[in-house]
Amino acid sequence: MAEFPWLTTIILFPIAASLLIPVIPDKDGRTVRWYALIVGLIDFALIVYTFCNHYDLSNPNIQLFESYSWVPALDLNWSVGADGLSMPLIILTGFITTLAILASWPVTLKPKLFFFLILAMYGGQIAVFAVQDMLLFFLVWELELIPVYLLLSIWGGKKRLYAATKFILYTAGGSLFILLAGLAMAFYGDTVTFDMQSLAAKDYAINLELLLYAAFLIAYGVKLPIFPLHTWLPDAHGEATAPVHMLLAGILLKMGGYAIIRMNAQMLPDAHAVFAPILVILGVVNIIYAALTSFAQRNLKRKIAYSSISHMGFVLIGIGSFTDLGLSGAVLQMVSHGLIGASLFFMVGATYDRTHTLMLDEMGGIGKKMKKSFAMWTTCSLASLALPGMSGFVAELMVFVGFATSDAYSLTFRVVIVFLAAVGVILTPIYLLSMLREMLYGPENKELVEHEALIDSEPREVFIIACLLVPIIGIGLYPKILTQVYDATTVQLTARLRNSVPTLAEGASVALGEPMEAPAIGSSR
Repeated sequence: MAEFPWLTTIILFPIAASLLIPVIPDKDGRTVRWYALIVGLIDFALIVYTFCNHYDLSNPNIQLFESYSWVPALDLNWSVGADGLSMPLIILTGFITTLAILASWPVTLKPKLFFFLILAMYGGQIAVFAVQDMLLFFLVWELELIPVYLLLSIWGGKKRLYAATKFILYTAGGSLFILLAGLAMAFYGDTVTFDMQSLAAKDYAINLELLLYAAFLIAYGVKLPIFPLHTWLPDAHGEATAPVHMLLAGILLKMGGYAIIRMNAQMLPDAHAVFAPILVILGVVNIIYAALTSFAQRNLKRKIAYSSISHMGFVLIGIGSFTDLGLSGAVLQMVSHGLIGASLFFMVGATYDRTHTLMLDEMGGIGKKMKKSFAMWTTCSLASLALPGMSGFVAELMVFVGFATSDAYSLTFRVVIVFLAAVGVILTPIYLLSMLREMLYGPENKELVEHEALIDSEPREVFIIACLLVPIIGIGLYPKILTQVYDATTVQLTARLRNSVPTLAEGASVALGEPMEAPAIGSSR
């Protein structure tokens, strides 16, 4: 059983199952939604089984590796594997997608096409986290965009075509940089290869490495998203349906963070030493700018969307920290935000289904009629503002402490960054609690109450939120549940990154300007 192609099966099973949906006899979508849910549950069970029985927590290297020659003329191989960076996100993908299928129960417009796209995305998103071939990575990264475009353009709101077009232009345009940088890496040196391990072992000239890093940063910065490449996200979230929200916030944004760690940091460590301060600064800009913008939003979806952008800023700070704790916090923040973001956007969708409005000015006092929704909104918002005991608090604290104790930067730089990031942390509860106050408290909007049936949450919705809150609270109370999955990998990667800066490798303190000097960094080889 150890030689069974587990990852290939996990990736291809939902894609193959989706191909059977057109022949399923079904008119109203009831049969096909149960079929999709069963497929999702089976694939998630396969992921959990594979992790529990065939994944070694103490091994920092690629495990479950499978490689099959696909197109020999192009040296294109089906190569998949998982390590501490990818395995938590593969599990997250299975978990969120299965819940998103359950959240899709009310879908009645073209249900066969909808669930076909959801299952196709399921396999495609897992493939992004598992592939170990650069050319194959580009292909699955591109293919994953098509279902998202269709889900936005067909099932979205009034401006769905604008949002879907903007999404595809931004993400497909950024993907060109992946292809160009990947080809440059493959053809550099004496051997031509697309294998990621071989590409990471090549000795690139420092100037080329900097260009490659910049190209990847643009591509993955769109998906993370990093300011100023973020503008597609509020529009996409503003028009998406609840299950698509869950996939965007829970999984899609994490693809950008994962790729920055996997390719920018792991494969181009010398360039990372140059760009790390820039990542940290961009992270702070994300946190403060998006928090202030979220505070000003009156549309519920856009408010939560900017909140997502703000929280992903901590991932950038952690990646640029040069510490085990900071990088570990970045990975934890990706998983934590995947869970919290999915829960908040699901609640947005559930609330819109009842109120038929997203404007905070038109709500007010709905907590009196929807007591279960009131409790779920409050709990999910407290998780988002990093309440102690929730996963967000642990992740952000790890990033803060990891960066504050980093010897890669001067004391002045660390103090300034920590102070500015703390300002963003203070803004978060302000806009989230004010959102709750406007929605749930205060006088009722009589026009809304008279014209809409404000029915409380049904058991299916309570079950979905409960499933998301269990890991959020579990990780918050005992973070080792998750950190032990990737600790071996992040410790090994941090050591590699520190070795790219000579003075860090020697254990000495490095001033802010020193890691940004290309000659000093290049001399580490």
